[in-house]
Amino acid sequence: MKKVFLSLAVIAALTVVSCKQKEAEAAPAVDSTATAAVDTAAAMVDTAAAKVDTAAAKVEEAKEAVKDAKEAVKK
Repeated sequence: MKKVFLSLAVIAALTVVSCKQKEAEAAPAVDSTATAAVDTAAAMVDTAAAKVDTAAAKVEEAKEAVKDAKEAVKK
C-alpha cells in the first residue's frame, strides 16, 4: 500500500510540474490595450510630476522672498 501511495504521489507531482511549464510558456501574450493604458498613465504621471516640480520651485521662490522681507524689516 505504501508503494502505491508513493507512486501516486510521484505521478501527481509530475503532472503538476508539467502543467506549470505549459502555463509559463503561454504567459508571454501581452494585451496591447493594457500596454497603451500603461503608457497613457505614465504620461499623466510625468505631467503631474512636472506640475509638482513647478509648484515646489514657486514655494522656494516665496520662501526666499519672505526671508528677504524679514531681513529688510530687521534693517
